[in-house]
Amino acid sequence: MYDQIPSLKEVFKTDFHIGAAVNPKTLKSSKELLDYHFSSITAENVMKFEVIHPKKDTYDFTQADLLADYARKNDKKMRGHTLVWHNQTPNWVFENTNKEKVLSMMKQHIFKIVERYKDVVHAWDVVNEAIDDKAETFYRKSPWLDLAGEEFIEKAFLFAHEADPQATLFYNDYNACDPVKSEKIYQLVKRLKEKGVPIHGIGMQAHWNIYDPSIDEIRAAIKKYVSLGVEIHITEMDVSVFEFEDKRTDLTQPTEEMISMQQKRYREFFDIFKEYKEHIGSVTFWGIADDYTWLDDFPQKGRKNWPFLFDDKQQPKEVFFHIIK
Repeated sequence: MYDQIPSLKEVFKTDFHIGAAVNPKTLKSSKELLDYHFSSITAENVMKFEVIHPKKDTYDFTQADLLADYARKNDKKMRGHTLVWHNQTPNWVFENTNKEKVLSMMKQHIFKIVERYKDVVHAWDVVNEAIDDKAETFYRKSPWLDLAGEEFIEKAFLFAHEADPQATLFYNDYNACDPVKSEKIYQLVKRLKEKGVPIHGIGMQAHWNIYDPSIDEIRAAIKKYVSLGVEIHITEMDVSVFEFEDKRTDLTQPTEEMISMQQKRYREFFDIFKEYKEHIGSVTFWGIADDYTWLDDFPQKGRKNWPFLFDDKQQPKEVFFHIIK
């Protein structure tokens, strides 16, 4: 079915891995597409704290194991997402505790998960979204920060490295091309490296759209991060046809202008990725095809979005051919 068109993973084999975020449902519904086009997978949600460690003494690896087993059997690289995040973390983690206890619990959690998947997960998003968007505040306010201070970031990387010294460890964030936020991400990673903390990469969540960010901002951010001597992963790529502030819900298909702009943007994005291919280890889409995307419920709930290279019938869109030329 798919072998009449080029495979993404083969087209970019000498540049970087091409990945997709998956869940147990899309692992089945998009299996042929995943098998043929992608060399890497990331768990969309099932390796997050609330799913895998819902209660203090309860771990549930059922869904994460499905994805890991698929990666093992199908010779796919696997990125682990995510160990420490302010969101999708159960309340019990932060109740009736203090700095010493919460860091001890963090260590136990990280060891339990990283050691379980060390044979298949080569890279981890260790800390996710700890930087604040506002210029006047460095760190995002979170229970982790309230209880353990900024040290929680350093400790997370130390624990993950101890659990698997071979894994590549990433700090991962969105709006990583914004000039203000990118400078703060740069300063965070620089300070950690100067302290000898084992941080090896920066994950740039590419939740972009047909208007933002600018190509110049993307290039400037990558250049800045590369100067730190770390690996870059494009971790959560989707290119929405709507601006973030656009609240329209009446479209049943993208306009011709949207389609044209999305094609142009994807081509420009991949031109930059190839320009920095010596530093970019993987490009991961936050989904597989337009039949399923988290953007159908965010930021405008119930509105269809069309952010990927494959349509809702899992066929390649014209934009697919624009990036493989």
